[in-house]
Amino acid sequence: MRFEQQISAGLRVVVSGVVGLCLFASGRPLSASEQNPTAVLQPPRAAAPAGTEVQISSEEAVRMALENNLGIRAERLSPQLQALALSQTRASYVPNLISGFSKGSSTTPPEDFLTGSANVLTTGGLRTNGGVQQYLKWGGGRYQLTLDGARNTTSNKSSVYNPKLSSNLNFNYTQPLLRNFTIDSTRQQILVGQKEQEIVDLQLKQQVTQTARAVRSAYYDLVGAIGQLDVAKKSLDLANQSLKNNERRVEVGTLAQIDIVEAQAEVSRQEEAVILYEAQIRSVEDNLRTLIMNPSQPDFWTTRIVPSEPPVVTERPIDLDAAIQSALANRTDLAQARRQMEQTDITMKFIRNQKLPSVDMITSYNVVGLGGTQSEFDYEAGVIPYPILKQTQRSFSDALRDVFGNNFKTWSLTFSVSYPIGRSPADAALAQSRLQREQQVTNLRALELQVTGSVREAARQVDTSLKRVEATRKALEFAQKRYEAEEKRMTVGLSTTFQLFQAQRDLASQKLAELNAIIAYSRALVNFEAVQLVPVGGR
Repeated sequence: MRFEQQISAGLRVVVSGVVGLCLFASGRPLSASEQNPTAVLQPPRAAAPAGTEVQISSEEAVRMALENNLGIRAERLSPQLQALALSQTRASYVPNLISGFSKGSSTTPPEDFLTGSANVLTTGGLRTNGGVQQYLKWGGGRYQLTLDGARNTTSNKSSVYNPKLSSNLNFNYTQPLLRNFTIDSTRQQILVGQKEQEIVDLQLKQQVTQTARAVRSAYYDLVGAIGQLDVAKKSLDLANQSLKNNERRVEVGTLAQIDIVEAQAEVSRQEEAVILYEAQIRSVEDNLRTLIMNPSQPDFWTTRIVPSEPPVVTERPIDLDAAIQSALANRTDLAQARRQMEQTDITMKFIRNQKLPSVDMITSYNVVGLGGTQSEFDYEAGVIPYPILKQTQRSFSDALRDVFGNNFKTWSLTFSVSYPIGRSPADAALAQSRLQREQQVTNLRALELQVTGSVREAARQVDTSLKRVEATRKALEFAQKRYEAEEKRMTVGLSTTFQLFQAQRDLASQKLAELNAIIAYSRALVNFEAVQLVPVGGR
């Protein structure tokens, strides 16, 4: 009897197992209402925002950023601003037209016996002038050329010309011979401004390269987030399938009811992961859109960005020595440091020039012409004021003919010399510039060492990331085999729900690890290229 009971019990186990296998193989769907009303309840999904969908590659994203990124737009104005500042300094050499007009009169007590003691001397005049003056680019010289005309009247009866018309042509030229000859403050500002223009151009290049790197990094973030969501959804599908399988097994009596509870808990965990990854996609998508899209377009926040490049591994050879040499020659921060040293050299050249004596050659040339009413007096008449014998008229054009005929000329050549006694301000400024130059040289060497280390680290990250990809792929193969084996063991009753779910979690974890390793490798390649051109910080 006991033997028959043992056989009967054994048959029941075998029959139950066979029925369970048949149900599992047939795939007969079991509704939630047949088992637990809340077993496979799916949470409501948030509706996708209305808007267009744009599929782009990483290169297309970079091109969009170059057109729309606000940071690049702002940085592109810096070269224009510096060019205008440089033009403002160069305007110091533009010829300037000068002109003037004056009118006045005066009365003075009689001081000349010819005017008589009771007469007050009254004079009046009108003068106008025009000309040009300019600082020269070469040699530090400056000139001024003016032509003026005047009309003067007087109550002095003995005046030869009354009214008097006059014209003067004046030319003055000042040429430094030592100080300010090879360089002066204006030329220093222009040379320093040209180096600043180069620095601003380098900063724009740096901004563009760093933005392109940020765009590619954000693009890979979105690719990774979408891949993580895909893995989470597949894990959720496996959890739902395991829940259905457990329900079938409980139905045929091969599993306990508690296994359904474990399956339901696993489904809830995977649903939470899906929700979190969906939110993560929206976050990284917003980050990418702010980098590449025009914020003024109406569908800025509603356009869906879909990467068209799947995460793949394209192995590229790394030449570390060539990369280091490229970085030392092309890095924008090193180039800016060198331009700053050149600015210091220009300042030192100017200060050395200011230590020289000031020796200026001043040349002037003046031509005059006269006109008006000219009186001839009879000085032998014996009476004062002298009687006028005759009067002749000379017009203003006659005065101009005197000027341009070079009839009445005056010239002079003067040398002016000055030199400070004792220590001049230029001595202290030169000493300060030398220390600043020495500091810049030291900082440049330290920066070159830092750049070399950055390139080596970036190359190391490429190599490490590639090895990570290989390692995670092997681990994924093992996790896949383990899950399949665990699933077969569960089917024949040799495993538990906990072990199966643990295998599922390990499989999902390894899929994420492989995805993260691939994206890390792609990002490492981007950083390796960028670090040879610009400073790279963060991820």
